[in-house]
Amino acid sequence: MVDTSTGPVIPPVVLSDLGPTVERSTSGGLRRGPLPMSSLPEPRTSTRVYAVVALEGSGRLRDRFVVGALGWRSGIRLDIRERAGSVVVRGDDQGVFRLTGQGQVRLPAAVRHWWALTPDDRLLLVADPTVGLLLVCPVATLDEIVTQAHAAVLAGGVS
Repeated sequence: MVDTSTGPVIPPVVLSDLGPTVERSTSGGLRRGPLPMSSLPEPRTSTRVYAVVALEGSGRLRDRFVVGALGWRSGIRLDIRERAGSVVVRGDDQGVFRLTGQGQVRLPAAVRHWWALTPDDRLLLVADPTVGLLLVCPVATLDEIVTQAHAAVLAGGVS
């Protein structure tokens, strides 16, 4: 019986087809250079603090980290107002609302009804310590931001 099998067929490597990221190493083999990368965003300089938090049945926001970034202490009076589809919370000596004893913001019932919130719904919190402001947004706002970002990426041509 005659062996008619052939060994593996390996096509020759043509350097011009591999693009600029392939080079010959000093040992004679091929070495891939760094992969091309898109430009990265500039390093972050903002002092804003973000969180997505769950709403408790009583309207409390289950997060103290963001409030802590504002330097607010338990019992501080708060002014809570609607602005452009979000809720703005500021420390205010004349404010009607107070930070809870546990250092949490409690959304008024009117806000919870306005957004049709139920316990465990998620909300985006944005604290800006430079102006002493807490912005509370429904997750739908975050959806809009992400949708716009994805549209921008896709418009740039993702391959």
